[in-house]
Amino acid sequence: MKLLRVGTAGAERPALLDAEGTLRDLSGIVADIDGAFLADESALDRVRAAAEAGELPVLDATGLRIGPPVGRIGKVVCIGLNYHDHARETGAEPPAEPVVFFKAADTVVGPHDTVLVPRGSRKTDWEVELAVVIGRTARYVESAEEALAHVAGYAVAHDVSEREFQIERGGTWDKGKNCETFNPLGPWLVTADEIPDPQRLSLKLWVNGELKQDGTTAEQIFPVAEVVRYVSQFMTLYPGDVINTGTPAGVAMGRPEPKPYLRAGDVVELEIAGLGRQRQELKDA
Repeated sequence: MKLLRVGTAGAERPALLDAEGTLRDLSGIVADIDGAFLADESALDRVRAAAEAGELPVLDATGLRIGPPVGRIGKVVCIGLNYHDHARETGAEPPAEPVVFFKAADTVVGPHDTVLVPRGSRKTDWEVELAVVIGRTARYVESAEEALAHVAGYAVAHDVSEREFQIERGGTWDKGKNCETFNPLGPWLVTADEIPDPQRLSLKLWVNGELKQDGTTAEQIFPVAEVVRYVSQFMTLYPGDVINTGTPAGVAMGRPEPKPYLRAGDVVELEIAGLGRQRQELKDA
């Protein structure tokens, strides 16, 4: 299933995109697409049954904003330097263990919402990423196989980053990762049953129509299952939590000088095979 949330920011309603590409209203069946819903197998079954029976009302998509596909996200866990090609382009050694950092849940916006270039920014960068959405509480997961059973689904994430804030201003990466609007998510949450192998997904990103990133999750140093297993050793993952699993090569930071960092007026588009496409216009904060 392709699950999404539509409407004005803060007042989104749950919806489903059916096999014919028609937008269907879920608000008569569930209150929202959030952790409580994703953890409730009976609620998921009700939605599937209603969709198959053709019982869901049609929503007019004209002019309708698409919000983040998951509401009330508890935490966004991010994995850095998780692609062999990205490590090479930045001159970094592949990490021996996953590099873990956080983005605040309030950085998450809709897939087509405006992205704000922070005040004083000179190095705002792009990163297309596969997002994993947790569907079952994960604590000390023992195996990679078991880890995938805790995944509710997958989505496109844009891990926007300010490299000067991240690397040159001291401390950890947090300052360069948590600026407002720095995590567009969606358009859909695609349930895990539709993605039999998350290590066979292509990722692409364009800036002003020019292809900048063209990668595959096969290049991940730590695959999705290992990421979920590993992270669960250090923190409890709850339904509705999101893991951004890293970006392939092609970011501005890895390019020759002058590096083509983002500016107000730029347009970024990104997509992952089977998970949909995003488009953001950048403006000054």
